[in-house]
Formats: sequence, C-alpha cells, structure tokens
Amino acid sequence: MTLASGLTDGEAGLQWLTVLGSTGSIGGSTLDVVRRHPQRFRVYALTAARNVAVMREQIIEFSPHIAVMTDAGAAQELRDALPPGIPTQVLSGTEALSMVASAPQVDQVMAAIVGAAGLLPTLAAARSGKRVLLANKESLVMAGPLFLQAVREGGATLLPIDSEHNAIFQSMPENYRGNFAEHGIRRILLTASGGPFRGRTSEQLDDVTPAQAVAHPNWSMGQKISVDSATLMNKGLELIEACFLFGCGVDDVQVVVHPQSVIHSMVQYCDGSVLAQLGQPDMRTPIAHAMAWPERIDAGVASLDLFDLARFDFEAPDETAFPCLTLARDAFRAGGTMPAVLNAANEVAVECFLREQIPFTTIPTLISQVMGHHQVEAATSLDVVLRADQWARTQASALAAGVTA
Repeated sequence: MTLASGLTDGEAGLQWLTVLGSTGSIGGSTLDVVRRHPQRFRVYALTAARNVAVMREQIIEFSPHIAVMTDAGAAQELRDALPPGIPTQVLSGTEALSMVASAPQVDQVMAAIVGAAGLLPTLAAARSGKRVLLANKESLVMAGPLFLQAVREGGATLLPIDSEHNAIFQSMPENYRGNFAEHGIRRILLTASGGPFRGRTSEQLDDVTPAQAVAHPNWSMGQKISVDSATLMNKGLELIEACFLFGCGVDDVQVVVHPQSVIHSMVQYCDGSVLAQLGQPDMRTPIAHAMAWPERIDAGVASLDLFDLARFDFEAPDETAFPCLTLARDAFRAGGTMPAVLNAANEVAVECFLREQIPFTTIPTLISQVMGHHQVEAATSLDVVLRADQWARTQASALAAGVTA
C-alpha cells in the first residue's frame, strides 16, 4: 500500500480543513500553520470536548462553518459566549464529530483527538476519502487493519503527524509500498526522548508525582501523552502504529533513546546507509509537512543551527524500569483485540494516576493484569474492537479501585 497515495481535489488551490481536537496542543499548532498560510488553508470545522474559552477565541479568529463540542453543556455555554453576528454553527455530541470529519466540503482532517475517542471520526474521514493527518495514534493501535482497509476503500490519503512517524515517512523511498525487502530496508530506528525519568531505576519511580510526570524535558504536550512519554507507553503505541503504517513487524523496529529529540527517527538500509530526519522539537514541522505534502511550506519553526548542537546521544531503553514498551510489543504480537485492550487499560491507568489514585509504577502492572485476563478475538469488525475496549476499561477500573481501597 502506498502510504500517501495522491492529492485531494483542488490541491493547487484552497484547502478546507476540519481540526478534530482543536483546543489541544496539536490542534493549536495546526491552526498556527493555517494562520501563516491564509491563501492556502481555510477552517471548515473545529472540535473540542469542553474547553469553551479556547474554542471561543479560535472561532473568532478562524470563522469556521461549524464548531463541535462533544459535551452538550459546553456547547450551550459556547453559544452563549460567542459575540453577536458570529455565523458559526455550534453542534454537540460524538455523531457531529464524524459529520464534520466526512463533510463533502472538507479536503483535510487533522485527527488530533487524544485516545479512543478519536477512532470513530478518524474512521469517518478515511471512509470519505479525505487527506487524513493522523495524530491520533490510537486509531491504528485499536483497529489497525480495519482503519487501513477504510483508507484503501475510501481512497483516502494517510499522512502521519507524530514526529517520529512523519520522520520515517520522509526517510522512506518515495514509492514505498509496504515491503522492506523490495526497497532494501533493514529496519526502522524509532527514536524516543526517554521522558522526564530517563535513567531512574524502578525503585526511584515509586514516589513520582503527576506534576513530575507531565514535565516533559523537550516537548510541550497534553497531560495524557506526557504521562505516556514518562512510562514509555507512548513509544510502545508508536511502535504499534509504525508496524501498521509501514507494513512491518515489531522485530523490524528498534527503539533508540535519543534525549536531545533532534533526530526524530531513522531508516536503516541494507547498503549501510541510514537516512534520518532532523529538526527542532516543534510539532508544526510535521504538521506543515503533511498539510502541504508533497510541497514544503514555512511552519514558523527555526532551522537547526548545527554549530549549536554539541552532541547526539543514543542509548537502549530500560525496559525493566519502563515495562510498557515490552507490553506494547506483546500486544502487537498477540494481535486481534489485544492492542485495543492495551490502549484502553493504559488510558484508565493514566487517568487514575493523574487523579493520584494509583502510584506511577502501578500503571504497567495494571495494564499487564488486564492483558493477562483477556481472551484475544480476531478484530473482524469495529463492534468487536469497541467491545474489547469497554471490557478492558471495566477491568482496569476495578483493578484500580482495588489498589486504592
């Protein structure tokens, strides 16, 4: 499969964009790229869960046709908060997310809703043939084969936004079609910063706090993804995503801790070459790359000054202290519904940790216990995947309650 298989209609002209999760960090960075290129991009729809204050300002600046708040109360609050004369239609509910993701006026969809909540609207965008800018890795983790089937059947263009996968995409052959041997590829080198607790032992992680876990040393991200980075689950989810995106197995992907976060990932070839993509740790670079692909446009990101880069460090991840990476590999190897279970259990565990209901080191323990109780099914339909997701959430919540009881 060609990962990005063509241009949407009107590529040379104006592109209409739906941003799923516009009030988050990826959504804000996307809108900054739009702001820099008003002659190229327009916003059709913005969506958020309940952040009324930020959504109000975005509506005033970007004048979308539609704004969606998944929370009905927040939608009414937004309607009341908008100045008179604003023509934006405010909708609510999860069905509205899929509607604005698949609207015929839309050319591109930034899929930036965090977690399983982003699966259905991202699938809707794929089925309707949009250029899908995939920042919601959970869509592939939960339902990789089903999602890729929707991309193929809908004639969608799939472009990865995670800095690592975007870097891999840029380092792959232009005509890559999912076969390493055909293109002389030896393996993918998936880089990781190591998070805020890199170098700590398991014992040194017992008492870390949510505030410490969300303080990423290089990237500005939301709380959930920051905790995932701290546990290395984010890298585990990215490993699964890479396997689906690039048609390979977990043994074809080596995770490399690179604390400077300047090399975003690499592809190693059989002739000894290693192609890498370097850049500032700023998500506007991969966002602008995907929005304008195959062209390149200004992202508002400063170029690297190679003379300021004193060194590049690389080390192997410590999977004893950070076992979430191992759990992700195990989930992909198990296949079927197991990746969805991994993701759901992790979402519950992270939320419990952020609420200070469980310790940091209990996150992988809880996930492992849920995975151990799961009977894997073939992920033959979305209903099967969603049923496994809900089962895992129930199991994880019960286990977390036992920890805090």
